Amino acid sequence: MTEQPQAKGRPIVVDSHLDLAYNALLGYDPRVSLDEARDSEVGHKLRARNLTPTVTLPALRAANARVIFGTLFVLPAKAARDLEGPGYTSAEEAHATALRQLEWYRSLADDGLIRLIDNQADLARAVEPESEPTPGVVLLMEGADPMRTPGEAGFWHEAGVRIVGTAWGGTRYSGGTNAPGPLTPDGRDLMAELDRQGMALDTSHIAEESFWQALRLFNGPVIASHSNCRRIVPTDRQLTDEMIRAIVDRDGVVGVVLYNRFLDGTWPADGRKADVRLEAVVRHIDHICEIARDARHVGIGSDMDGGFGVEGIPAELDSSADLPLIGQALVSAGWSTAEAQGVLGGNWLRWLGTTLPAV
Repeated sequence: MTEQPQAKGRPIVVDSHLDLAYNALLGYDPRVSLDEARDSEVGHKLRARNLTPTVTLPALRAANARVIFGTLFVLPAKAARDLEGPGYTSAEEAHATALRQLEWYRSLADDGLIRLIDNQADLARAVEPESEPTPGVVLLMEGADPMRTPGEAGFWHEAGVRIVGTAWGGTRYSGGTNAPGPLTPDGRDLMAELDRQGMALDTSHIAEESFWQALRLFNGPVIASHSNCRRIVPTDRQLTDEMIRAIVDRDGVVGVVLYNRFLDGTWPADGRKADVRLEAVVRHIDHICEIARDARHVGIGSDMDGGFGVEGIPAELDSSADLPLIGQALVSAGWSTAEAQGVLGGNWLRWLGTTLPAV
């Protein structure tokens, strides 16, 4: 059995989807403790809407989350949505907002609160066993509309973006969640540009027709940073078995989302937290592994700051600090310790180790 990476004697956690910068620009401060975040003015507003915060940098450090995929996410004004915040109405607005988010990540790196991971050397420093658990951030663009043209892929790669998803809802590049349809002409051109830059494609949120077109046109690494199984939760936000198989065939990884509505399709929007437990997370992980015929292609893509709070995650979880409990749940379900640690972080680290630039 391959030895799984650990740091300071604890398994490394990787969370492949957090919207840190989007929330920070709305006034939420992830630098403070969880108690401080919940007791802040923004925290009280969120708690009043049953969106009690779960993600802070101290909570991530407590989980030994050495790597996260931090998004550049801009909200389409026209999209059907439950999220707060202003939406963009043009490519220029999307571009400008993503640049502000990029600068926010850079400011945290300058303050020593995160490490930006551009390449293999950065990754190695982030997971070095004796280093402090400062989260390393791999930049992921969720929805490609900040690229005013496909040719701007090079600009964003130079800026540090390593993974691009074409969609959230429908975008200028592809169909998306609740917006079925194909890649647009710009979307088809973007596939070639991502290939040219050596960037990876995130298929979460992409419409199924666009998904299959993208995989035919794009030759590089493919993942789903935060998606669950459509066989279990039958909505277009989740992946069919065939889509999961296609990602596995490209040696990609699927990050399982911890939102109760994405774990249990019968859980209502106003459902009780206690009604969904970590067994539901294990069920999705098991299903992905059954399709893959191994335990190497699934990880955690919690999305825990993506529009739901502590009220909407499994009963055993209170914050990002509790992510290691998923490993314990897997072991309790009969998984080996090494396999569970792979899901917690090792599978994402393996994927990053084959896709990030050397320098």
